[in-house]
Amino acid sequence: MSGYDFGKVAVLMGGWSNERAVSLQSGACVLDALLEAGVDAHAVDPKPIELLGLRAAGFDRVFNILHGTPGEDGLLQAACALQGLPVTGSGVQASANALDKVATKALWRQAGLPVAADVVLAAGEAGDAEAIGQQLGWPVFVKPALEGSSVGVVRAADAAQLRQALDAAAAYGTAVLVEAAVSGAEYTASLVGDTNLPLIRIDCDVAFYDYDAKYVSDSTRYVVPCGLPAEQEADLQALARRAYAALGCSGWGRVDFMLDADGTPVLLEVNTSPGMTTHSLVPKAAAALGWNLPTLVKRILAQTLTEEPA
Repeated sequence: MSGYDFGKVAVLMGGWSNERAVSLQSGACVLDALLEAGVDAHAVDPKPIELLGLRAAGFDRVFNILHGTPGEDGLLQAACALQGLPVTGSGVQASANALDKVATKALWRQAGLPVAADVVLAAGEAGDAEAIGQQLGWPVFVKPALEGSSVGVVRAADAAQLRQALDAAAAYGTAVLVEAAVSGAEYTASLVGDTNLPLIRIDCDVAFYDYDAKYVSDSTRYVVPCGLPAEQEADLQALARRAYAALGCSGWGRVDFMLDADGTPVLLEVNTSPGMTTHSLVPKAAAALGWNLPTLVKRILAQTLTEEPA
């Protein structure tokens, strides 16, 4: 891999989504690692119009570390495709599928993959909190359909809390997913090209793995090796690969899931531009495989040498 010529690389970070702050942190880590690896990498915090001028600015490829829109909803991928500019990660449709929690679960159900029960409310729809609780049981989780990094995710233990959570979710202007809670351990499976990285078990001291637990708290524990028998870990890695493929994803990404009280897996989401901060999971999984951060980012970037922009 040391002989690869990546040319001039734009590391896209920041942007204008609700995950801007995390993206800037991720981007700084990726940029430093690429520079350490000898890549001609440059930070780009783009405005919308600048996405169509990357090729004209002299860039040969893009390392996408924008979280949310436009990096994970297909907009960046489409802009790069129009310029014939290779970009890390999944293509247009797969990115849109993965960011949209409602679309993700619909595709997984079609593929016969395990997901939690849910109720979908259209943007601005109030919903009947009592009826939803009767259908799904308490507690439930309220999730704006087009946000990542647990932005806007709220746990509701009764109808009053659910009504309050739905009122708050309305501010995002998107469909809202109300999902039955799963009791059990949370895991994540990272994928880089054809390589399945070791699973990580996430242990945190709060009710669920929320934004603070992900990016602020130092008490969240990331356990790798994850403690599962090798055969079970391999089966779960294969499930993650199927979940990833069902959305059309490629390049690299992260699949999150839980094991319920009976040890049955329940898929949560796919991240097509996962976090790369000091708290992030893909670098931790890569380290367990013996890859340092420069090795990891070069392996991710190398996918753009063999894939056409989609």
